[in-house]
Amino acid sequence: MKIGVIGMFHETNSFAPGTTERHHFAGEWVSGTEAYRERYEKTRTSMGGVIDGVKQLQAELIAGTHVAATPSGMVTTECFEELAEQVVRSVPAGIDGLIVVLHGAMVAQDCRDVEGELLRRIRDKTGRELPVAITLDLHANISPQMVDLADVIIGYDTYPHIDAYERAVEAALLLGRMLHSEVKPMHSYRHSRLLVAPQAMVTHGGFMKEIMETAFELEQQAGVLNITVAGGFPYSDVEDAGMAFVVTTDNDPALAEQCAEKLVRLVRERREEFAVAGCSAKESVEQALRLKTAGGPVILIEGSDNVGGGAPGDATHLLQHLVGAPATSLMVIRDGDAVSQAIAAGVGGTFTGRVGGKADAFHGDPVPIEGKVRLLFDGQYRHIGPYMTGQWADMGRTAVIETGSVTVILTEKRVAPWDPGHVASLGLNPADFDLIAVKSAVAWQTAFGSCAVGTVQVDTPGCCGFNLSHFTYRHLKRPIYPLDWEI
Repeated sequence: MKIGVIGMFHETNSFAPGTTERHHFAGEWVSGTEAYRERYEKTRTSMGGVIDGVKQLQAELIAGTHVAATPSGMVTTECFEELAEQVVRSVPAGIDGLIVVLHGAMVAQDCRDVEGELLRRIRDKTGRELPVAITLDLHANISPQMVDLADVIIGYDTYPHIDAYERAVEAALLLGRMLHSEVKPMHSYRHSRLLVAPQAMVTHGGFMKEIMETAFELEQQAGVLNITVAGGFPYSDVEDAGMAFVVTTDNDPALAEQCAEKLVRLVRERREEFAVAGCSAKESVEQALRLKTAGGPVILIEGSDNVGGGAPGDATHLLQHLVGAPATSLMVIRDGDAVSQAIAAGVGGTFTGRVGGKADAFHGDPVPIEGKVRLLFDGQYRHIGPYMTGQWADMGRTAVIETGSVTVILTEKRVAPWDPGHVASLGLNPADFDLIAVKSAVAWQTAFGSCAVGTVQVDTPGCCGFNLSHFTYRHLKRPIYPLDWEI
């Protein structure tokens, strides 16, 4: 038995500054089985899960092309067309089944359902007979076309996303059962008509935990193969953005519909529990100072500049108030120009410059700082935490600046705080700081959750803010809560 694997993975923020082009995918453009194994084997990623899942099937894995990029702004038409052409062309010949690693919230300038369109083009090449499994991020905006064109649909169950590997193994094994004629997967797809901010999607607490537990309970019924709870990605301005459910059963449409209806009813009846509240930057720092102890850092959660959601990573609203605050603090800022200045000053030299606030006018103004260049680094590190364990990450050239009580990590590339390695690689211990400002909504927990003694939710302007009424949607299907009360 031969199983093919391809992938096209990007989370697109329609409101982020700039566009996403081909060169943004250059760092993770992998083609061919040998290169695929070399890059992903023994990693806790979707791709590593595919490798091990196919191995459990005692099948042969044949890899085509896999491309991925850090979340960012709209994908250009030219980039999408080149990626889609390369990925579809790479679908291996003579395979018995195909696994497609997707995000579910990729958007191009002239294509708002990228994953659905990619699957359509794959089907144009392979026909409808070839069994196809797809893996999705929990923040997927699932479209009817995606559901129609995939036989097996498996989404992450966690946020922070620490089960990508397990879900890919599950997808491979379910595809194998289908190939052996043990099951006949069929789906029920239901959209909730709810638009949920990522800050309300953490799966190990609050209402989202209850939703996942309900889904897991329903999965225990005979005949239910999988239930995918897609929280959706509210920063993709597409028709089907929002929370949706896909229930897969063994040829039992009535059971699938029954489970999907129960989940939709649950979230719609209690939709107000998805509300998120926060403080201004000034109030957040003041609150964090009241919470600080000697036992570890208080985390200032600046989700509006969430790099993992496509934000620029150079917002300065918080930095302005950390400078001069009576506490040791740590913040990462993407600013390539400032990195070059730090390199010119050299380790031990004095850095004087304006930092951050350069992507657009939405994320704050540059902040003047002066301090000592403590460290220069190439920015390469391997994930050591539970998120994508073993995967390499690249911050670009990196400089650590000490300015008063604030330690500023300047990076050339945007880096999401998904892993403790992005700080540990610089010789820094997060437990040594009173305050840590993170450009993240929830995923920071895989890096700093074990040492945090408190958190403060920050409400500042940015393209990943949790107040969704601040965004102007042009394509989103209405009505939808919380933009519309009646749904």
